[in-house]
Amino acid sequence: MKAYCMTDVGQRRTTNQDFVFASVEPVGNLPNLFVVADGMGGHKAGDMASRYTVEVLLESVKASREKNPIKIIRAAIEQANREVLKKASEDEALFGMGTTVVVATVAGHYLYVANVGDSRLYLIRDKIQQITKDHSLVEEMVRCGRLKREEARNHPNKNVITRAVGAAKEVMIDFFDMRLKKGDMILLCSDGLSNMLEDSEIEEIIRGGKDLKEIAGELITAANQHGGKDNIAVVLVEPLKGEVKRC
Repeated sequence: MKAYCMTDVGQRRTTNQDFVFASVEPVGNLPNLFVVADGMGGHKAGDMASRYTVEVLLESVKASREKNPIKIIRAAIEQANREVLKKASEDEALFGMGTTVVVATVAGHYLYVANVGDSRLYLIRDKIQQITKDHSLVEEMVRCGRLKREEARNHPNKNVITRAVGAAKEVMIDFFDMRLKKGDMILLCSDGLSNMLEDSEIEEIIRGGKDLKEIAGELITAANQHGGKDNIAVVLVEPLKGEVKRC
C-alpha cells in the first residue's frame, strides 16, 4: 500500500481550515486510516473544528477494542461530534463551529468508508466513481429532480451543507464498503478540489501522474488555476500496490 496527502490554502483564503490524516500503518485495530476534514464557522472556529475532530477521532480509534471497522469508525465520529459540541459551548469564539469528515480504511481487499458533509471519496478503476454522497442542499435538489446535475456546480447555494460534525447532538453518518481490485486508486478530498475541477479532469490528472506526490501536486495546482476559491485537501491511496510506507 502507498499513500500521500497534501493540503493548500488556495487562492482566496488566508487560513487553511482543511485537515488531513493518512497512515498506511495500523491505528488501533484499524490496519490503516485516511481522513479529510473541512472546517467551518469562521477563521478560528473552522480551523479548530477540523483539527480537533481528527484528533478526537484518532484517540477514539486507538482506544477502541472493537474489531469491526465500521463500528470503530462510527463510534469515533460520534465521539468527535460530542466533543466538538462541548468545546463550542465552552468558548463563545467557537460557537457554531463544525466540519465535514470523510474517513476510510482498507482491510484486506475491502474498502470501508464513512462520510458526513460534502468532502468526498472517489474510486478510480475503469473510470472515476464518486463513492460518497454529498450531504448538501444542492445535492438534495439534484436527487429530487429540482435541479439538473450540470446546473449544480455553479448554483449559489453550492456550499450549503445539510450534515456536519458539530451541527447537532446526533450525527447522521453514511457508510459504504466495496471489494477492491488490483490497480484501484482512492482519492479523498475536500470541496476545494471537487468544486474547482470536473470529475473527468480529476481522472485525467490521476491517470497522467507518475507517482502519488506528483499527482497530489498537480491536482492542487489545477484547482488553484481554476480559481482556488477554497482550501484544498487531497489524500491519495494505492491500496494494493507497493510496500507499506507511512504517509
